[in-house]
Amino acid sequence: MSADIVTFGCRLNTYESEVMRENALAAGLADTVIFNTCAVTSEAERQARQAIRKMRRERPDARIIVTGCAAQIDPAKYAAMPEVDQVLGNEEKLKPESFGLDAPTERVLVNDIMSVKETAGHLIGGLEGRARAFVQVQNGCDHRCTFCIIPYGRGNSRSVPIGEVVRQVRLLVQSGYNEIVLTGVDITSYGPDLPGRPTLGQMIRRLLAQVPDLQRLRLSSLDPVEIDDDLWRLIAEEPRLMPHLHVSLQAGDDMVLKRMKRRHLRGDAIEFCRRARELRPDMVFGADLIAGFPTETDEMFENTLRAVDECGLTWLHIFPYSPRPGTPAARMPQIDGTLRKERASRLRRSGAEAVGRFLAGRVGTHAAVLAEKETLGRTEQFAEVRLDQPVEPGSIVRAAIIGVDGEMLVGRIDRSVTC
Repeated sequence: MSADIVTFGCRLNTYESEVMRENALAAGLADTVIFNTCAVTSEAERQARQAIRKMRRERPDARIIVTGCAAQIDPAKYAAMPEVDQVLGNEEKLKPESFGLDAPTERVLVNDIMSVKETAGHLIGGLEGRARAFVQVQNGCDHRCTFCIIPYGRGNSRSVPIGEVVRQVRLLVQSGYNEIVLTGVDITSYGPDLPGRPTLGQMIRRLLAQVPDLQRLRLSSLDPVEIDDDLWRLIAEEPRLMPHLHVSLQAGDDMVLKRMKRRHLRGDAIEFCRRARELRPDMVFGADLIAGFPTETDEMFENTLRAVDECGLTWLHIFPYSPRPGTPAARMPQIDGTLRKERASRLRRSGAEAVGRFLAGRVGTHAAVLAEKETLGRTEQFAEVRLDQPVEPGSIVRAAIIGVDGEMLVGRIDRSVTC
């Protein structure tokens, strides 16, 4: 039996789980379960511990390794669990030598993450079949938002050199991938630690110039006040950069944003979305929003609710605030848990209405659809489409949008057009 990996949390964790999977496979690691944990909320940690205990009951003879941000921040907590055989830090989990017959046998292998100065490039063959591949360009974060403990699990911001990013993307494109997603913890902070201090936009411009065969490029979450001039020009002029930007918004009220120690205010987010849509009229936005942050009044929440419409947001990720021990926000006056859930529910309803309006507006148009499965794909704006006939996964096809089915578009393939 080979190694199994159970992943919690963010897209970057999912990416790193694939790195571990390939390292474990190459090392011949057998009958092992690796838990790649998340520390963004106490609930995420609770779920991970519950899953570890359940796995031990189901597979009493398996070796259980725990890694990820929760293990990095508090390795002793996981080492104290009798179900756990070994704890690896976020740096150690990506090293091939951490697995296999010659792997270190110490029960806890966790380095001081703040001492890590570089982020190595790890080439993986994609996370979603043949549809798209993910390339890590950055790790860590230099900012200290009051609700977030992730910098203590990921370390300070560090960037993958442009040449390595280009090399990985070129290899993936040569392997048949039509869409690449650039990912990281805080990708708009890319570059200051590299020679010449390149910006994210400068890196992307060079990447697209050096890999002309790349069809589609997506970006993970962006900070609205850290968009450099080169990235603005790419938004305006580069059709290969997908018209779908995910904004790390968190709230739409200035006082809440200040108490979160975010870098932007409400007006900054509204202006970012206005400018991006002005440059690229087909642009669609996603956003992260936290409901019920400590001290949030009804008026503050209403400001966040209105920001959904004022920014023109479509794809929302809603999180009821969850206190994270060790963060300043956990020591602030807390909102009642029931009220947090009610506010999260209202935000989700607003998001569902926005999705419904967007999908209805696409009926009667045509779209370039990247097939994720034979009859399922995504438009450039990341809307899901059910196709009327099977196509090769990973291919890009032209489809007429003829209807809406729930939160999914319905498309009829146009064989007379080649994308």
